[in-house]
Amino acid sequence: MKIENIKTLGDLKKSDYESKSIKDELRDNLINNIKNNVVTFQGVHGYENTVIPELERAILSRHNINLLGLRGQAKTRLARLMVNLLDEYIPYVEGSEINDDPFNPISRHAVELIKEKGDDTPISWLHRDNRFAEKLATPDVTVADIIGDVDPIKAANLKLSYADDRVIHYGMIPRANRCIFVINELPDLQARIQVALFNILQEGDIQIRGFKLRLALDMQFIFTANPEDYTNRGSIVTPLKDRIGSQILTHYPEDIETARTITEQEAQLDDRQKDNIYVPGLARDLLEQIVFEARESEFVDAKSGVSARLSITAFENLLSAAERRSLLGDDAKTAIRLSDFIGIIPSITGKVELVYEGEQEGAAQVAYNLIGDAVKSLFPEYFPKIEKLQKQDDESPYDDIVSWFFNQKEGFELLDDLRDKEYRSMLDAISPLDDLLGKYQPKLTKEDSYFVKEFVLWALVEFKQLSKYRFTEGIQFKDPYGSFISDL
Repeated sequence: MKIENIKTLGDLKKSDYESKSIKDELRDNLINNIKNNVVTFQGVHGYENTVIPELERAILSRHNINLLGLRGQAKTRLARLMVNLLDEYIPYVEGSEINDDPFNPISRHAVELIKEKGDDTPISWLHRDNRFAEKLATPDVTVADIIGDVDPIKAANLKLSYADDRVIHYGMIPRANRCIFVINELPDLQARIQVALFNILQEGDIQIRGFKLRLALDMQFIFTANPEDYTNRGSIVTPLKDRIGSQILTHYPEDIETARTITEQEAQLDDRQKDNIYVPGLARDLLEQIVFEARESEFVDAKSGVSARLSITAFENLLSAAERRSLLGDDAKTAIRLSDFIGIIPSITGKVELVYEGEQEGAAQVAYNLIGDAVKSLFPEYFPKIEKLQKQDDESPYDDIVSWFFNQKEGFELLDDLRDKEYRSMLDAISPLDDLLGKYQPKLTKEDSYFVKEFVLWALVEFKQLSKYRFTEGIQFKDPYGSFISDL
């Protein structure tokens, strides 16, 4: 069907176009996608066996949908991707404010125009990209904003009485007729505004002021809500919740691999960062593990959640920290160091809500501790576990490293802005590290090995084999008992 040749209602009648509701559009196109193994929700990871099947069942059931989940769980992205299930173009009566279906007009303008011109009624075409409307629920939203109200200026210009329905100014919902309409953070919408949605969801029509006008709107509603909002800022009134067909629970990535995929997809990086900064695989895993640790931390408010945006912004900051260091040292190319992770602390502190104990600890200290917790959690996947209680005569794979630090009376200082050559030279000086990596990680590339060496040092600190002191320009590692013994 060539839409450029269909310009009037008569042309439309002669074509093979069939009018259908938006929910039937979504349903029919989803059925085709499923039959042809087409991925509908491209770019959404971790929901393949949980959220997406539930969402597809809701679409097949022609339900209005509420996506319920903590922040940063791709709720809005899922809603926007549903646009891909709409037909590419639909016809509407030209000049209509509410996208009137030429075969089923509902506005006074469209009805009178078709009555006057018949098959000569002009037709326009609406692309699916323009069939998505979104409103963030805020305290200042009014019924007039989303439903409509009387427009005194229109009444004056057209010299009409307020009793004439032509003086109505349609709100966002009527103007989104035959479209997907999303209301984000629904609990934040005042209860009296939520009540205004009752008729639209159940009977599919609206009521404006005292008019007897009833417009049978054709809408696909998607709501998003955060469980925390039910108690902190508002709630979804029960009759409205009853009218929403499917409530679907979203969740955070369940494994590091999925989280890495999301971070790498969403991070906004400069091409120079991609080309000049090498990121070891362990560094990527460690970044995601920090987020997992935050979600389990006793200092972080679990009800508020830890957004997936934390790992995305942290990854951007991590590369920027390495980039800045390389610029200061005039290194053309560099690799991520564990000390660069100090640069992601601002990304963490702005993304987590702390409980009282966390506030007492301090946001920056909590963020710093999360990095150490992540190191501690990942270490046993690469090296033998360090026992908390070890007998005096038992040998440990880390004894030689600890002994090396015991002999360094002044400690070992690793500055943040060392040039790559100096940084590698300093780590190479700790010869027991080479022996450890050669035994337990023999396949490591040279680029990865330096990050892993620093990783081992941090892990030995977390397991109380070494001590670590953070100062302005870097980190000092020491044997925890060396200074005590030397003083005796």
